[in-house]
Amino acid sequence: MIASREPTADRVMDHTPAEINDTIELLTRARIADIADRMDAIEQRLHRIDHEWDIERALESNAAIITLLCLTVGRRRRLLRYLPIAVAGFLLQHAVQGWCPPVSVFRRLGVRTMREIDRERYALKALRGDFDDIDKDADPCTRTNAAVNAADCSRG
Repeated sequence: MIASREPTADRVMDHTPAEINDTIELLTRARIADIADRMDAIEQRLHRIDHEWDIERALESNAAIITLLCLTVGRRRRLLRYLPIAVAGFLLQHAVQGWCPPVSVFRRLGVRTMREIDRERYALKALRGDFDDIDKDADPCTRTNAAVNAADCSRG
């Protein structure tokens, strides 16, 4: 088996263009800032985050759907029989390198890594008061920055 020395959690972000990573980061910060002083909105967002699919789940389900469709329809369309081979190759490429063509599509659509999702979750929990790192009397912008900084520090 080919082993990668690159940490698994960082591979997708490392192989994603910086402008896409930056856009995802800006959207995440904007969501946090928008609800920083509304406890009910923080709870709703945490609930939505608990159901958000990360990039790995999106890739796996996409591969399974395409493979099943091609195998089903491929009985009539000979060319479709070969698409599952390409899908399997993409999954192998992703497992080894942390990137494959569908990753670019999903990232442009805003699909995040589990690390990005967890970072927002931690920041929202910090805003909610689960930790002592955030001054509850500060303005929303300051609280958002403190929460995101606390999330960054939690990653080690």
